Amino acid sequence: MQIDELLNEGLKREFKVTVTAGELDERLNVVLEDFRKNAKIKGFRPGKAPISLLKRMHGDRAMGQVLNETIQETSAKLFEDKDIRPALRPDIDLGDYADGKDLEYTLKVEILPNVDVEGFKAPSLERWVADVEEAEINKSLERIAEGQKSFKKAAKTTKAAEGDQLLIDFVGRKDGVEFDGGKGEDFALELGSNTFIPGFEEQLVGVKAGDEKIVEVTFPEQYHSADLAGAAAEFTVTVKEVRRPTETKIDDELAKGLGLEDLDGLKEALKGQIEADNNTLTRAKLKRSLLDVLADEYSFDVPQGMVDLEFKQIWEQIKRDSIMSGDAKPEDFEGQEEPEDKEEAAEFRAIAERRVRLGLLLSELGVKNEIQVNQEEVNKRIFEEARRYPGQEAEVFKFFQENEEARAQLRAPIFEEKVVDFVLEMADLKDKKVSREELEKAVREADEEEANPKTKKKAPAKKKAPAKKAAAKKEPAEKKAPAKKAAAKKAPAKKEAAEKKPAAKKAPAKKKAPAKKAEK
Repeated sequence: MQIDELLNEGLKREFKVTVTAGELDERLNVVLEDFRKNAKIKGFRPGKAPISLLKRMHGDRAMGQVLNETIQETSAKLFEDKDIRPALRPDIDLGDYADGKDLEYTLKVEILPNVDVEGFKAPSLERWVADVEEAEINKSLERIAEGQKSFKKAAKTTKAAEGDQLLIDFVGRKDGVEFDGGKGEDFALELGSNTFIPGFEEQLVGVKAGDEKIVEVTFPEQYHSADLAGAAAEFTVTVKEVRRPTETKIDDELAKGLGLEDLDGLKEALKGQIEADNNTLTRAKLKRSLLDVLADEYSFDVPQGMVDLEFKQIWEQIKRDSIMSGDAKPEDFEGQEEPEDKEEAAEFRAIAERRVRLGLLLSELGVKNEIQVNQEEVNKRIFEEARRYPGQEAEVFKFFQENEEARAQLRAPIFEEKVVDFVLEMADLKDKKVSREELEKAVREADEEEANPKTKKKAPAKKKAPAKKAAAKKEPAEKKAPAKKAAAKKAPAKKEAAEKKPAAKKAPAKKKAPAKKAEK
């Protein structure tokens, strides 16, 4: 094998590798010998067919195998001899190879930079911490009580007000004809819940039990059903009951209804949850501060191929988010490999470059300090992924078992967090007491700054998602809203279909629930 260096510029390398025809022929004979051992050819005993015959019969397939194995072996030896660490898979060009000729191929590759972390010293950082305040616990209790709200049947003469609940039957008509999904019986509708389309609930304010009300509405232009989008319709609504909300007391009974012994136990549980949320925010702020310091202190070239891949992931995420949120349609992005706004594209590329540089730095720190991710940690993450696909857990496990690249993608963020923890343990941390609001604001602004470092602006012409989506990958996990787990709401199933199709749902009482969508 002969190696000629064609390019050595920054992190880019290009080589010409030559393997003589004689060596290829030797490799081909070895492969054909393996073929001969198992070949069944009429007129010859197993293993006795002449090589020349095998070459005529299987020469093309054998040579394909030879070329593939030769390129793999020689490129690996090239990397070893030249002490090269490829950043990405190399680009191989076979050129115009012909049988019986020397193999001459070019290999283009970007190498990983040498990141000097010898003598690394963790920086001094300010750690923002927020104590759990009594007012936060009380707010959480109020949210839980609101979530446990119930209704009590009012007198027949009671006029419905916003916040009351009505038990209704309804029939929807367009141009005098009933439409699919526009009919429901014994549906519990809370006025002001915005369950139905705009203008519906407001017209029921003031009705009493026994009233029949004609509600006239116009469906939104963007309504999911083309037959109803922008159309005028009317609903005949029969009011069976008016129900007034009953106050849910914040007491031991509330706590017991949530599976706790008493109110003190509920408060303690909420305090622990808020404290955990605060700790998550504190670490998010601290990690961002660490990354900012490291980004300022370390400057080195990064492989543009890695930056291109990161940029592509950012842009694809923005497009997905924009489409899922309804701000854009897939056709809006046809043929767009990057934002049309050049300034915005440059900002996203700067984010991509920062991420790659920090990733390489953290990787080098982890390797130098022998930080590893064990199989148990990877398995835990696989279990978490599997839980996201109920009923398909076996397929998820099989996918990760058979896909090393997929396992590596799970391992990478675990490794990064362990390196960050390692550095933070060495760092000189000085606590600064702040409020929960200040901590939340700092984390939120940090997210926005990484997403769009120059200015907060609206997405370009074709309704692309706001630039802040770009920061999704590197940022810490989102905080949970306090008391959400404890506050399992008992409100009717009115919201599920509120903005989509007119398909009927089950009513809290008996028959079909109104096609909330249709009234929406």
